This record gives sequence, structure tokens and C-alpha cells, in this order.
Amino acid sequence: MPAVLVTGGAGFIGSNFVRHLRRERPDWTVVNLDKLTYAGNLESLADLREDDKHVFVRGDIADAELVTRLCERYGVDTIFNLAAESHVDRSILGPSVFVETNVSGTQVLLDVARRAQVKRFVQVSTDEVYGSLGAEGRFSETSALKPSSPYSASKAAADLLALAYHRTFGLDVVVTRCSNNYGPYQFPEKLIPLMIANALEEKKLPVYGDGLHVRDWIHVEDHCAALLAAGERARAGEVYNVGSDNEWPNLRIVRELLRILKKPESLIEHVKDRPGHDRRYAIDARKTRAELGWSPSIAFAEGLERTVSWYVANRTWWDRVRTGEYRAYYEQNYGARG
Repeated sequence: MPAVLVTGGAGFIGSNFVRHLRRERPDWTVVNLDKLTYAGNLESLADLREDDKHVFVRGDIADAELVTRLCERYGVDTIFNLAAESHVDRSILGPSVFVETNVSGTQVLLDVARRAQVKRFVQVSTDEVYGSLGAEGRFSETSALKPSSPYSASKAAADLLALAYHRTFGLDVVVTRCSNNYGPYQFPEKLIPLMIANALEEKKLPVYGDGLHVRDWIHVEDHCAALLAAGERARAGEVYNVGSDNEWPNLRIVRELLRILKKPESLIEHVKDRPGHDRRYAIDARKTRAELGWSPSIAFAEGLERTVSWYVANRTWWDRVRTGEYRAYYEQNYGARG
């Protein structure tokens, strides 16, 4: 039976993707490698603890020996690289770890994939590598890369490395670049879960600048479906944009969340804008729709309502994330196993 390696599988998108694979490809073994840094949370996969087709390994993607051993032991034929430092604000405060994980770590994975003769390597990237758009147009796969933050620069570098391994070594590489994700199990420093949590606690909702920065939002489940399609049907050496034609200014989203939660707009607090804050992103996903037979299925209004309901019902989860108590989960449930 097929085995796939998902790196960063305890993160927001990673944990949703692992669960998506177990549901959609139940005969596959999913090897989940995660370093469990601040954004990796095994509580997000608590329901898979007894699933013998989900193998969790705590480790670093830069550990070539470990990754090689996993590929050989489980006969991995596809690697989905979702391991990344991903928060822009953190990259501004400390860029070096973003280079170490997102660039050097990806290079190690590519080398292992080449030596282990892995059939496909899916590099999961972001629309932020394209930089900022004006008021018109959308990013296509051929748009120039103009990253604005250390985070997006590190992801652009990783993309180029992956594509270079295809050209130079013939490694079957596919790069996906997705717009802003939202949904369950998102670390509560990101916009939507942060605003939900703060509103539930009657705290101020901090909005950068004028709040008119525009993002193209997609539900994480739709992204996961696109990643599986890329793993199975994409052309080697190609880039695929993933988006849902769903542009919203940040301030409008915050107001919509307050409306759903029946909280006053007086909770909104405009704060100083962050350095290099891109004004607008928008994704042209026509290539992905045409070649992979994929399209988003969750409308934003429905997805936002479902997301709010999840955070309301799972307050214990995000409370533990905010306090740092979630870090004890691994030791309690996995530590004795080594």
C-alpha cells in the first residue's frame, strides 16, 4: 500500500491535511514528521492516536539521517513538505530560523528524496512569494517573485530550490502556492482565530493600519483537496496556484466575525501597521482547476460560520495553545514511546 511523508503534519494546514488523507485515502500510510515548535500541536490530531495508518515522528526535516530512515522503513513514494516557519511578524523579529527551516530544511528533504528515489515531492508554498498587488489583476504561476518579508523570501527560495532539483536532477517536483487559509486548528495568532478568541474574551481586536489590506481566503479543507490532487495528477516541474476568488479586506472580515459572534464593533482597535505589509493578494487558480480537476467547494459565508462555531465549541483547545499548556500533550501521550 502507498506511504506518504507529510512534514509539518502537526501544524494548522498539516493536521487538516493528515486528517484529509486518512479520510480520502484510507489504505495509505501517513508518516507525519513534525518538530513540534510553537505552531505544532499534537492535540490537533488526538483523534488519530490509535490509528495504525498514522505514524507520528517527532523530528526535524533538516535531520537527513532521520528522514532517510523514514523513507526507507515505510517505502515513502510521495513527500508533501508543509513544514515551515510561517508567521510574518515572527520572521521580522527573528529571520534566521526561517532560513534554517524553510530553506536549509527543504534542501535536506530534496536531497533525501533524490537519493531515496521518492516518486514525487510536493513543495507547499504561499502566494506571498509574489509580493503585493495593485488594485487590479491576480497572480498567475508566471508572475515575478517579489517577496516582501523574511518569511516570504524564505519560501520563494525554497520554491526555486525545489524547481532547480527538477531541472538539474530530474526529481519529480510540484510546487503549490495557496492564498490565505482559515478553518479549525489554526494557531490563534493568525487573523481569524485571533479575532474570534479576543472577541469571545471581550478583548480588543487589533487591526493593522487602516485594515484595508486585501487577502484571498480559502477554507483549509479546499486547500487539502488541492494538495491531494497535486500529489496525484499534477505535471512534474510545474507550479500550481490554489485560491478561491474570494478577496476580503481585513477590516471587513473582522466586522463579519463580530456580527456572527454578536459582539460590538467598539472592540476593534487600529494599531501601527507592520513593516513591509503587502497591500493586496489575489490568486488566479485557473490552471489548477483545468489541469487537476479541482475547485473549491466551501463558500466563504458558510466556512466562516463553521469556523466560528468550531472555535466556540473548542475553547479548551485554543485556551491551552494560548497558555502553552498544549506542549505537555506530546510528553503525556507519546513521550513514553520514544
